[in-house]
Amino acid sequence: MSILNAIQQHAESRPDHPALRGSHGSISYKALPAEIHAAAAFIKQSGMPQAIAIAMENDPAWALLDLACLELQVPVVPVPGFFSPQQIMHAIRDAGIDTLFCQQPMVMEQLLLAQGYRLISKHHQLVGGQLVSRLQFENSEPRALPPGTAKVTYTSGTTGQPKGVCLSAQAMEQVSRSLADATAASAQDSHLSILPLSTLLENIAGLYLPLLVGATTTLYSSARVGLSGASGLNVPQLLQTIQETNPTTLLLIPELLRALVMAAESGWAPPTSLRLIAVGGARVAPRLLQRAEELGLPVCEGYGLSECASVVAFNSPGQQRPGSVGKLLPHVQLAFASDGELLVAGSTLLGYAAQPAMHVTYWPTGDIGYLDGDGYLHITGRKKNIFITSYGRNVSPEWVESELALSPVIAQVAVFGEARPWNVAVIVPRVSGDIHAQIEAAVQQANQTLPDYARVQQWMLAEHPFTPQNQQLTPNGRLRRDAIWQQYAARINPLYERDQHAVL
Repeated sequence: MSILNAIQQHAESRPDHPALRGSHGSISYKALPAEIHAAAAFIKQSGMPQAIAIAMENDPAWALLDLACLELQVPVVPVPGFFSPQQIMHAIRDAGIDTLFCQQPMVMEQLLLAQGYRLISKHHQLVGGQLVSRLQFENSEPRALPPGTAKVTYTSGTTGQPKGVCLSAQAMEQVSRSLADATAASAQDSHLSILPLSTLLENIAGLYLPLLVGATTTLYSSARVGLSGASGLNVPQLLQTIQETNPTTLLLIPELLRALVMAAESGWAPPTSLRLIAVGGARVAPRLLQRAEELGLPVCEGYGLSECASVVAFNSPGQQRPGSVGKLLPHVQLAFASDGELLVAGSTLLGYAAQPAMHVTYWPTGDIGYLDGDGYLHITGRKKNIFITSYGRNVSPEWVESELALSPVIAQVAVFGEARPWNVAVIVPRVSGDIHAQIEAAVQQANQTLPDYARVQQWMLAEHPFTPQNQQLTPNGRLRRDAIWQQYAARINPLYERDQHAVL
């Protein structure tokens, strides 16, 4: 069943149940189809666009525009709020966007005009109670997206220009249905979206999934849930919103889970309504999951990637295996390359924007892993990240970094050691001041859990946090190792030339 058909059924069977909640009120399932039709009329007001961009905060209006594009079969490009102006313009050119919906029309209009785009029309309209601006402009570089493209989600590579993954509605709906089964979702659920809807994982698991089962999704702005930019976090605001909303489900990236765990360890009591905290987007340290379990937090880890329409495997409630990312979703098929790389079939991409369409059966994920005897998937590292020490030992830096990042004094860390006798860590501290002794103690504590070849023998403080803005972090929180290496190679290489283990 499609998402739109499911909404229509819920409108008939449970008309008064809230579908979407926001700062401007709620929209019932009975009212939702009409709101979607109204948004669709707004989209095609000046003619059917080739592709639209949504550059907005989380709000029911965002969801209505997205669903209206499904109804109209118009490709939609979610624009992350932390994208730089250059990345926004790259997406506009790359995906052939000619219509943009936003809440800051003057900023977007100036950006388009500065890049030589001619504005054709500008309209403003209430969508789900939120005033939305529609900018239509002449795109001199029209692009033909792969046939059947419903969404172009921009995933970060190793450079500053993200790649547009083209997905079909059928692929996204298939993942949503599989996730509904894996998470035991029901109409009684109430989901609080903390991650931006421009994140594919939240778009599918936090919006499409609840709508499929007739549940409720609450959509607040990033400031309301305590987020700012790509890495800013106001923990008290986050906790307050969770308490006020009383959700049954949350979707978090590891850093947000860490904030909740630390808050719970300091006495914060999560609402009793909470039955599931799904965590993904990057590797989760096993000890962090253990701490969450000891606190009674209902955390379940999953694994996926944009090219496979988000989630591939998930640790379902009551069927979790520590150290794994769970069992494959029902629609997924898995194979392995000779070097252990995971190859995934089922709900794969149609291609990339501005590139020829692909006909993919098994997608090479770039991840190394294995299935255990009970069918649980274990990820051991990124194929491109694994380095070999001068002693011939393979090291997954994610493994070492996850142990280091458990320390409350370490915010971020990148580990290097290719063709070297020992490893070096570049560390972003969580606190300021004279913290060398604290970080040294944290490094030594992590080393006690690691074999000798994986231990960090020297470390240095980072000059700045790793962020998407400085091209050292992806929007999903993964390190851009090449960029970090380029920044710190001149400081790292001399360490190996010294006959001592001094800490910088």
